[in-house]
Amino acid sequence: MKNSLSLASALPVDAADALLVGRVWVEGTGPVLALVTPESVFDLSSVAPTASQLLELPGVAKAVRAAVPSLPRLAGTAEVLANSAADARKPALPWLLAPCDLQALKAAGVTFVASMLERVIEEQARGDASKAEAVRKAVVGVIGDNLSSIKPGSPEADKLKEVLIAQGVWSQYLEVGIGPDAEIFTKSQPLSAVGTGAEVGIHPHSHWNNPEPEIVLAVNSRGETVGAALGNDVNLRDFEGRSALLLGKAKDNNASCAIGPFIRLFDDKFNIEHVRRSDLNMTVTGTEGFEMKGGSSLSKISRDPLDLVAQAIGANHQYPDGFMLFLGTMFAPTQDRHGPGQGFTHVVGDVVTVATPQLGCLVNRVTTSDKAAPWTFGISALMQSLAKRKLI
Repeated sequence: MKNSLSLASALPVDAADALLVGRVWVEGTGPVLALVTPESVFDLSSVAPTASQLLELPGVAKAVRAAVPSLPRLAGTAEVLANSAADARKPALPWLLAPCDLQALKAAGVTFVASMLERVIEEQARGDASKAEAVRKAVVGVIGDNLSSIKPGSPEADKLKEVLIAQGVWSQYLEVGIGPDAEIFTKSQPLSAVGTGAEVGIHPHSHWNNPEPEIVLAVNSRGETVGAALGNDVNLRDFEGRSALLLGKAKDNNASCAIGPFIRLFDDKFNIEHVRRSDLNMTVTGTEGFEMKGGSSLSKISRDPLDLVAQAIGANHQYPDGFMLFLGTMFAPTQDRHGPGQGFTHVVGDVVTVATPQLGCLVNRVTTSDKAAPWTFGISALMQSLAKRKLI
């Protein structure tokens, strides 16, 4: 994990031109909003006390750039990155947290054809990984493996739905995959996300689970998408496959939501068009020498990122502190790890790396959610910390 926390891998390739907003833990102070450059980490508290409030500023990128000359330096960026590994932190130095704080943590599901098919397979296999391959062949035999030309909510999608119902293979996952309404769910709670270098948690009773490499949009209370980060939507395939009503248990466990390393603000160098063209690369490296590589191309998403934002916020849903929105993934691991037909599942000690050139690299080591550092710093603690620093 150490190599993924270096300047060369963790930062965007064009880091010198990027506006990177993060949060760092400063011992004795608490979380501090920060601006990250290739050389240094600066205290952004004079611009806004929280990430949520920063993203509410009109023209936030311009406001941050204007403040740069007067920002206090906290530490060197290389030192902070190296100190962010969960098993090597030194209290004398800051370390990176998830870059969001008071924002709601939301996620869009079944936004790619590949993952949509895998969700159908999970459902048909009732969460049993050993049955997945046979079910996969049967499902693809009926509905095919290329639905990318179908626009969700279109007349063509309605006709396909009628055909699949007649064949007895309609699924709740197909409903949100090609129907008019996107799946938008609560991934986790404000302040509960972990950052790069931290451990991510899988439920100790799960035997079929996987990482989900995603781009996460930063959206303010006005519904304006003002930046993006990387995310790992840790998922329990067995729990969700047994019943969609177990989605909360499949998705929202201690340390199961990773976001980072920074929020890259939209400006003249990086915007939503860059997000739409992003290709994510993911690597899982096990302690036994196992390696799996995968990826997710946003160009193949079924619903436009801003369409997903519009379905998440509006007259029926408000987020006064803004929200972070996972865009979903086309990555669905099928590589056998423990024997033929068993597919992929995590093993404690796996290192998961999610990367794309213009957002850098998010890296986390896998443990079980009961062994990961417990989430104890909530909204009350944040308010006390800000009050102590005379920021509220």
